[in-house]
Amino acid sequence: QAHLVESGGGLVQPGGSLRLSCAASGFTQKYYAVGWFRQAPGKEREGISCISVNGIRTNYADSVNGRFTISRDNTNNMAYLQINTLSTEDPPVYYCAADRTYSLGLASAYWGQGPQVTVSS
Repeated sequence: QAHLVESGGGLVQPGGSLRLSCAASGFTQKYYAVGWFRQAPGKEREGISCISVNGIRTNYADSVNGRFTISRDNTNNMAYLQINTLSTEDPPVYYCAADRTYSLGLASAYWGQGPQVTVSS
């Protein structure tokens, strides 16, 4: 079944950086806008960034603007989220999503598995 496969999660120290990858499986990602979401325990999933099909347009939530960077490599059917200056206040679970519409939401067509990004000293 078509889905997204995420990688790059794990343990990072406070103030550290991480890059998450999102690979399409069973569909061609370059025809879809890509978004990143994150979620804290007991909280709703929060949209934090999205990128257009051609990579020209990007948007960021105020909570991550200036600290996170979204990108994509359509040649390799991949999308990325560079996360800088992580803190223990950052929600730990990150999901990538893909949809035909740029305004991605919780009803996006495809989702990654949501690996953990654990910030600990």
